[in-house]
Amino acid sequence: MPARPILGLTTGDPAGIGPELITRCLAAPGLPDGVDFRLIGHAGGPAPGKPSPASAQVAWDALEEAARLLQAGAIQAVVTGPVHKASLHALGFPFPGQTEFFAARAGVGNFAMCLTGGPLTVALATAHLPLREVPSSLRTEEIVRIGKLLHAFLQRRLGRAPRIAVAGLNPHAGENGQFGQEEKTLIAPAIAQLAREGDFSGPHPPDTVFHRAAHGAFDGVLCMYHDQGLIPLKLLAFETGVNVTLGLPHPRTSPDHGTAFDLAGTGRANHQSMLAAIHLAADLLR
Repeated sequence: MPARPILGLTTGDPAGIGPELITRCLAAPGLPDGVDFRLIGHAGGPAPGKPSPASAQVAWDALEEAARLLQAGAIQAVVTGPVHKASLHALGFPFPGQTEFFAARAGVGNFAMCLTGGPLTVALATAHLPLREVPSSLRTEEIVRIGKLLHAFLQRRLGRAPRIAVAGLNPHAGENGQFGQEEKTLIAPAIAQLAREGDFSGPHPPDTVFHRAAHGAFDGVLCMYHDQGLIPLKLLAFETGVNVTLGLPHPRTSPDHGTAFDLAGTGRANHQSMLAAIHLAADLLR
């Protein structure tokens, strides 16, 4: 690593708000000290708010360039601007999202999606799946694997052993089997394994666990599906939430919002989530 590590910043889809948010962040006071920045991608081409195959290709090319630079050691971390998944998939992008892209390019199979902001940090046992597929996709070993990644991330970030709540899947965490068996057959056995290595508890009713975490009872919540974790996170910290990919050899973060094509070029997009993503990447580098 160079004396001053370099943090790459991908602009995302240039028809969205990514380029202007990065420009605003780099001009703002309060950037992290001790790191340099390298812009990856560009803002030229499409008019703001008008996505196209060309703008999606710019976003894809920037991701590939970031992955190459990470592998070559030319940058030591990356913050990714928002992309439009449907446009990327129309071009043949073979990954559900940027999380899976960077894991594949790094050759990592043990990774997970985590979001943090304000008083809440959540990790996801399943991520980009239709809701109807979540129960059949849950696996005890996957809950254990992702729980360990969340534990390592929080311990590194907090400098102490974290307290992690594991959410149930069903209303009232299954109500002792009345509303579903997943808590008994899948989640509780995972918690028993995780509890041998750290302070894990649950399964907790999903309708109360985030309130408790936001008021300091837990340092993180392991969630069973995408919206279970992202709805409370974005409710509490939409403007400062950060997406971080756990398990990669290099820090990768991003803002917790999308391309917001309707805001592109208006000057009304809030850059605080992007700035928080930059700060978290710099903190993880240290």
